Amino acid sequence: MKSPFRRMATAAVAVLTLALGATACGGETAGTTTADGKPVTIGLSVANLQADFFNQIKKSVEAEGKKQGVKVVVADARGDAATQVNQIQDFISRQVSAIIYIPAGATAAGVPVKAAARANIPVITVDRNPSDAPGKSFIATDSVAAAKTLGEWAIEQKDGKGQLAVLQGQLGTTPQVDRQKGFGQALAGAPGVKVVSQQSADWAQDKAYSVAQDMLQAHPGIDIFWGQADAMALGAAQAVKSVDHKKRLILGFDGDFAGIKAVRNGTIDATMVQQTQKMGRLSVTTALDVINGKKVPATQLQPAFLLTKNDTAKADQYIKNHP
Repeated sequence: MKSPFRRMATAAVAVLTLALGATACGGETAGTTTADGKPVTIGLSVANLQADFFNQIKKSVEAEGKKQGVKVVVADARGDAATQVNQIQDFISRQVSAIIYIPAGATAAGVPVKAAARANIPVITVDRNPSDAPGKSFIATDSVAAAKTLGEWAIEQKDGKGQLAVLQGQLGTTPQVDRQKGFGQALAGAPGVKVVSQQSADWAQDKAYSVAQDMLQAHPGIDIFWGQADAMALGAAQAVKSVDHKKRLILGFDGDFAGIKAVRNGTIDATMVQQTQKMGRLSVTTALDVINGKKVPATQLQPAFLLTKNDTAKADQYIKNHP
């Protein structure tokens, strides 16, 4: 459907065409309107659609937008914070009704929220929440509790002893900080598990592969790898296979489709499955509540589900219908 937005986007300045895509949801319905009768348009600013986790949230937001008769405009920052600032400024200039925001990084993450606030446009943050400018409501996994659960499971598998290497996500982002904290809480009760190496791999599988190889060369005794995202756990699994094939416990986090399948086939031993579909739906309904003047919770944390290599039936269920 060639909407007016599409025609305007075609002629937009080059910086905004880097990663801006428009999707109109609810075209077959009368559409939801604001109190003053204007059609509701929600801008969805995504950190990086190359990551399955973010892509699943996007699909859920679009589906819920269609259900609610709401137009959703999507912008993919492709991991670049500066691009994302420009894209959100475009949302503001187009006077969207609300913005669902997944920050591309920790640096300057509050800038778009502050800019939207000056334009009286509410922002709902998902997965990552700028500490200096939080959204009207923050929707995410309870990563502290989930990472603690994962850590406790790993400690049990290793009888309270082991050498642990941690592949960290993008340092300073909300999920990285919270996952580090939760796993640390589990380790506090297991002095026999020692962290012998930890380094950021920025959520990326290829970087995790290289970092994990270096870790194994420096610390051959590593017998537990924790990637703070499934992609990094898969990178660690590749590194182990390339170095010595020694059996090591490999843990992930996210429960994206690649991670679930990796647990299903035994490539990694466990992950925490986040509720991407629920978070997408909740972000839309929360945005609509704010638009309609309703009070919303400042934080809406969702539980994640432990999935281990023994849970084949559960893995099949998640692959068929992701939570």
